[in-house]
Amino acid sequence: MSETPDEPVPRASDDPTLDDLDELSLEERASLTSGADMWRTTAAGDVVPAIRLGDGPHGIRRQPEEAGDALGLENSVPATCFPPAVALGSSWDTGLARRVGAALGREASALGVDVVLGPGINIKRSPLCGRNFEYFSEDPHLTGVMGAAVVAGIQSLGIGACVKHFAVNNQETDRMRVSADVDERTLREIYLAAFEHIVREAGPYAVMSSYNKINGVYASENHWLLTEVLRGEWGFDGLVVSDWGAVNDRVASLAAGLDLEMPPSRTDQDIVDAVRAGRLDEATVTRAAGRLRTLTRRVAAAERFDGWDVDAHHELAREAARGSLVLLKNEHDVLPLDLAAQRVAVVGELAQSPRYQGYGSSHVVPTKLDSAWEALRAAGPVTFAAGYRLDGAPDEPLKREAAEAAGASDVAVVFLGLPGDAVSEGFDRTSIDLPGVQVELLRAVARACPRVAVVLANGGVVSVAEWDAEADAILEAWLPGQAGGSAIADLLLGVASPSGRLTETIPNRLADVPSHLNFPGAEGHVAYGEGRYVGYRYHDTLGTDVAYPFGHGLTYTRFEYSGLDVRETGANEWAVECTVTNVGGRTASEVVQLYVAFDEDLPSRPCHELRGFAKVELEPGTGTQVTFAVTGRDIAWWSTARGGWRIDAGTFAVEVGASSRDIRLRAELTTPGDGYVDALGRMSTLGEWLDHPAGGPILRDRLGDRFTGMAESSPALFNLMRGIPLAKFRSFGIGLTPEVVDDLVAAVQ
Repeated sequence: MSETPDEPVPRASDDPTLDDLDELSLEERASLTSGADMWRTTAAGDVVPAIRLGDGPHGIRRQPEEAGDALGLENSVPATCFPPAVALGSSWDTGLARRVGAALGREASALGVDVVLGPGINIKRSPLCGRNFEYFSEDPHLTGVMGAAVVAGIQSLGIGACVKHFAVNNQETDRMRVSADVDERTLREIYLAAFEHIVREAGPYAVMSSYNKINGVYASENHWLLTEVLRGEWGFDGLVVSDWGAVNDRVASLAAGLDLEMPPSRTDQDIVDAVRAGRLDEATVTRAAGRLRTLTRRVAAAERFDGWDVDAHHELAREAARGSLVLLKNEHDVLPLDLAAQRVAVVGELAQSPRYQGYGSSHVVPTKLDSAWEALRAAGPVTFAAGYRLDGAPDEPLKREAAEAAGASDVAVVFLGLPGDAVSEGFDRTSIDLPGVQVELLRAVARACPRVAVVLANGGVVSVAEWDAEADAILEAWLPGQAGGSAIADLLLGVASPSGRLTETIPNRLADVPSHLNFPGAEGHVAYGEGRYVGYRYHDTLGTDVAYPFGHGLTYTRFEYSGLDVRETGANEWAVECTVTNVGGRTASEVVQLYVAFDEDLPSRPCHELRGFAKVELEPGTGTQVTFAVTGRDIAWWSTARGGWRIDAGTFAVEVGASSRDIRLRAELTTPGDGYVDALGRMSTLGEWLDHPAGGPILRDRLGDRFTGMAESSPALFNLMRGIPLAKFRSFGIGLTPEVVDDLVAAVQ
């Protein structure tokens, strides 16, 4: 990893946020770097007030003062449970995400919370990750854009957002000790990119460091991560707080750039002793205390509310869920339902006992809770059969009753999903299969009823390959929040058209996942052996079969794409435009996706990567123009040799489509590169010298046309020699003596 100088030591006169810290003792400043209790920061007289942090990221979990357990997971104050990121991300709707963020900010203010611990923006490396329901996507661009929208919404009211978990926290197994071993190019292009986008574009007030190690160094003690990259390169000016209990060494963490330990370990004296002994610069303590002081000033300007409109926020949660559900298939137009003309059976206990959020620190006590069964029953005549028990135990009478109800119906809507203890912080899943009793129920229903629609409730991807043929339609509802039941009914009944799109690939089987052979690691290490080939980057590059691809989702209408126009707007900058038209009979939304593609016989990078998206709602027969901007960063790759982003000269393509595998329009472009020329040395290969714009002419001038003749007379030998470092030719008798090589190096430099 590249190295940069340490952060300059601040003086009070250099930073006005530190001026009023001069009156505080070292002990008082040290106390500011650790919390006062589980949720509050430490106060220092009139200089630094205490502020309250509260769990998010999809609802405010404020622990009551009289909470019986340390975290208050079971009895937090009621708040709106919006759709978790697994659902909200699938909306691909930044405006909606910002509105949800603003609602979170308002509820935080009303509940006395100054900083919301969210959003979570870690990448979905494996579908097994227990906390995937809190994360947006397998793609860093989508994650960064949606995460930035939530941050902007929260902070629009002055409440702080705390982006988490920084960084490479992609599993729950051994999460507090495991070392995520990742090469820097993969880090930069996949696992840090969303954080970088949010820091640069949305300016979060805080960032939370993760529990895990990164290449052997705990994130909370990682100077390269917290100081060199986060602050030095990206310009982050907020506070870095630990995940709860993530600090192992107070002194090492402060020195690395962590500002606030939560909750307190009551080890402030360790900081004081380290300063007195000369092992820690006192200015480091002052700097961390100053960042807390800055945060308190920022949130002091927040709008304050006594409460919120519970019904309005519930309706927003319903809208968010409605825009997030993904229609995976709809053969024979089984959906939407027509309760006036069809006999409909609702099957599955999850229809009346909704699974709407995961478990762990993000668990919200909802203000209301809708069930799909109640919403459907209110809309017209439907029958219900539980079909299975939520504990997963076989129950033949329930299955027979469901099959009988389905047999007496024109359409059966079967609600399936994961058990409540399968999706949780703290541990990972071991399978992506649905419970066997539910699959058996579906088969029994499919034998009894000619038309079957499945509604899924799951916080992480489940395999559909085993039972896909039994269903005419599949609606992926994820964990849709407290109003998800009504939203599901809206889409089943055609009140609205589905508009969600997959933010992660649904594989045919777990073994097809690129991280499968390395997840979750062993003996304290997990190797990210798949590198940059995460999700669709892997599947699309290799052309492997998947159940449903990244970006996929159907509506109750059809869209056509036309008129692709690409024009250069600057150096390595292009504007990409196309027209999208609703050619069906219903108003609906399309998610237009832009990919940058590279055609290589031997792949050196993913074949294409998402670089833009736009969600547009269109009435039947209407169209609209969609415009994207492509920049140099969109076609760049991280060069560890340079320690920076690199653009190679050559061709690439822009692709516009409805999923990563439904590309409708394509255009090829050329870039001159970034103009950077790699340095040559004695150990640069003959091929690198010959291909170099400066080195090639110099070498040919010195050695004449001998290589030209060799390339024509013996191409195999010439290709062999191209891979040999110049210094190794000293004994080959072709004139490349050590002295000549040294002269060539001096000349090219």
